[in-house]
Amino acid sequence: MMPESDLPETVLQFGAGRFLRAFVDRFIQNANDEGQAVGRVVIVQSTPGQRAELLNSQPDGFHVLVRGYADGELVDRTETVRSIRRALVAQDQWDEVLAVARSKELRWIVTNATEAGYALQAADRADSAPPYSMPAKLTQVLWERFQAGGAPLVLLPCELIEGNAGQLCEIVCSLARAWSLPDAFTGWVQGRCQWLDNLVDCIVTPAPDDHPLANSDKLLVSAEPYVLWAIQRPANFKPTLFRHAAIQVVDDLAPYYLRKVRMLNGLHSAMAAKFRPAGFETVLQVLSDRDAVRWLRGLLYEEIVPTIAYRVDDAALFADQVFDRFRNPFLAHKLSDIAKNHAAKIVVRLRPTRDEYVKLFGLAPKKLDEVLEATC
Repeated sequence: MMPESDLPETVLQFGAGRFLRAFVDRFIQNANDEGQAVGRVVIVQSTPGQRAELLNSQPDGFHVLVRGYADGELVDRTETVRSIRRALVAQDQWDEVLAVARSKELRWIVTNATEAGYALQAADRADSAPPYSMPAKLTQVLWERFQAGGAPLVLLPCELIEGNAGQLCEIVCSLARAWSLPDAFTGWVQGRCQWLDNLVDCIVTPAPDDHPLANSDKLLVSAEPYVLWAIQRPANFKPTLFRHAAIQVVDDLAPYYLRKVRMLNGLHSAMAAKFRPAGFETVLQVLSDRDAVRWLRGLLYEEIVPTIAYRVDDAALFADQVFDRFRNPFLAHKLSDIAKNHAAKIVVRLRPTRDEYVKLFGLAPKKLDEVLEATC
C-alpha cells in the first residue's frame, strides 16, 4: 500500500465547507484507508473566511463525529480525515489552481456551490484571475487543462439541482462560446469529460462547542450515520469512480432526487420559514414541540408525499425515516443555517410541490402556501 503522504493530488474541489469535508473528503479517506489509493484533495476556497488557513494549519487532518441512530442502534464514532493535501484561496492563488488543472495526476473535480451557485456574473472573462462565479472558474480550469493536453476529467457537481452535471456542462459550454474558445474545446468538454449527475444525502452540522476535540480541532464537524451518494449511470461509458458503501450507481436518479429534495430538504426549508420567526433555533427544538410536529407531519404526509408517491417507491417509508433523522439527539442543526439562500432554495424544494399539488387536486395546499407567503 502506498504511504498516504505519497498519494498524488487527484481531486480538485471547489468548496471548503463542512458538507464536502464530512462527505466527499471523508469517503476519499475511507477509500484510501482500504488501499484504493484514490489520492488527495486540493481545495479551492472562493468565499470569504478562514477555512483554507485552518485546513493548511492542520496537516494531520480533522475529525468527523458520526453520531445518531442507524438500524435502531446508537452510533457514536469519530473518523479522522486526512485526504486534503492543501487548500488554495482563489482570490490570491489562482495561478496555483490553474497549475493543478494542468497536472497529469488530476482525475476528478468536485463542486458544491448551493442552489444559487450556478448564477453567472457578467464581468467574468476568459482572462479574469479569478472569475467570480463557480461555473466561470470551472470553465477556466478546463480550458487550462485542454490547452496543456491533459486527460479528460470526471466532474461531480454536488449541488442539490436536478440534472446538476448536465446543467453545469451546458453552462460551461455556453461560457466557452461567449468567450470565443474553439469548438474543439467544447467538444472535449462535452464528449470526453465525464459529467456525472448525482445526488448527495447526509445531514452535516457544526460540532458541539463542548466536545473534547473542539479546542484542538477547529474544523471539527458532525454528521449523521445515514449517507447516500446516488450517481446516475452515463449512457455511453462506465463511470470512473472509487468504491464506497455510500455510492450507488443507478439507472434513474429522478426518484432519489424527488424524495430527498422534496421531502427532507423541503421540510427543512419549510421548518426554517415557519418556526425560526417563532423563536425556535434548531431542528431538534422543533421536533420536541408537539404542535410543531403536528404541523410538520401534516405538511409532509398531506401535502408533500401525495405529489410524489406515484413516482417514488416507498415514499411514506422515506418520510418516516426523515422524522427519525430529524430527531437525531446529537445534531444541533440550526434553522439559521438552513435559512441561508432561502429564496433560491424554495424555488427547488417547495415551489414545484405546490404547483403539482394544485395540478393534481385542484386545491391550494394550506401549509405550503403559508410558508411561501411568509417568504414573499
